[in-house]
Amino acid sequence: MKIAVARTRNSRISLKHAITICKFLKGKRLSKAKAFLENVLRQKESYDGKYYTNATKEFISLLKQVEANAKKKGLNVEKLFIKTIKADKGETMYLPKRAKFVPRRAKTTHLTVIVEER
Repeated sequence: MKIAVARTRNSRISLKHAITICKFLKGKRLSKAKAFLENVLRQKESYDGKYYTNATKEFISLLKQVEANAKKKGLNVEKLFIKTIKADKGETMYLPKRAKFVPRRAKTTHLTVIVEER
């Protein structure tokens, strides 16, 4: 089994948005998934009636990374399918506020994509 993996840690995107995109992309061909996300970013297509712009940008960069990893391993890019794609809860970062003493919390998400050649 020939696979390639790409991961990002602490992406500043919503976990809920990431999970909905992951559910849609799982099992799809890599080229079709990238084309769909680019259409969502240009607002030509939507998913669940929404565009999820911040999460879409992160997923496009992640799919480009996994495609580059697959090329480096010598896999055929046209035959790649998304085997596993998941989003996990990341660390909580505390951002300082200027006028108040309670800091603002920024939630993050870990993303993982595994593609295989079929």
